[in-house]
Amino acid sequence: MCGIVGLFLKDKGLEPQLGALLTDMLVTMTDRGPDSAGIAIYRGAQAGEWLYCVQSAAPVRDFATLGADLSKEIGAKVQIEIKDTHAVLVLPSEKAKEARAALERINADLRIMSSGESIEIFKEVGLPADVAERFNVASMSGSHGIGHTRMATESAITTLGAHPFSTGADQCLVHNGSLSNHNSLRRRLIREGLSFETQNDTEVAAAYLSWKMAQGSDLGAALKASLDDLDGFYTFVVGTKDGFGVIRDPIACKPAVMAETDQYVAFGSEYRAMVNLPGIETARVWEPEPSTAYFWKH
Repeated sequence: MCGIVGLFLKDKGLEPQLGALLTDMLVTMTDRGPDSAGIAIYRGAQAGEWLYCVQSAAPVRDFATLGADLSKEIGAKVQIEIKDTHAVLVLPSEKAKEARAALERINADLRIMSSGESIEIFKEVGLPADVAERFNVASMSGSHGIGHTRMATESAITTLGAHPFSTGADQCLVHNGSLSNHNSLRRRLIREGLSFETQNDTEVAAAYLSWKMAQGSDLGAALKASLDDLDGFYTFVVGTKDGFGVIRDPIACKPAVMAETDQYVAFGSEYRAMVNLPGIETARVWEPEPSTAYFWKH
């Protein structure tokens, strides 16, 4: 039993409130999973910029010279913004691949939480309110975002085991449920050249969607393909640079509620996650159908 929230903004006037709205939604879901929590924020992409969000167990030591060290390695300006155990690195897009290899050389203990033109992921062990406060999520702005509070069932309670999982540029996924064929699918994806950092079944689901999209599928098609290739019970909420998707397995035993107004589309494991959203009293509210992919795009 985990808690999922998501918010896709149609109204640009709400973008400065995205972090605050998502935080409130996620904190409301605390009793669905007290072990760890995380939020992915999609901020506006800036032409020519690439973002790496990295995590360290020893941030004071590891972040002290990271920006300067990475700048020297790639021969380009690197901006760094430190947020508790995470740091957001901003660098030229053409240096993205070079920077990933350089980060490994600089400090192999750093963990890349996300990379892309607009995504930032912040996640840690702890209650949603504490995690959100550590990263000051309420102050963040953006166009859309997803969040998760975890009740661990099949893998360790660690930062890497927390959701969201990101396995592709500007892609992330949160999950409520359990996959029964994740080990065999993991082996298949490894043969296809993908790598994994955890034993979490959700990382396999995220990698599967990244793999399908790398083959040319859009998110909607990748989500539909998952119905054939993933066994188990699940609700997925997925983010891409310009979109937000939802799918439930054919049995749809995991709770899910959606709401839509002229200003936003919202998702919650329960309706109470959305009760403080503006205009919720006039929203169209429904339960997403099983085996149906929903997707909104800017």
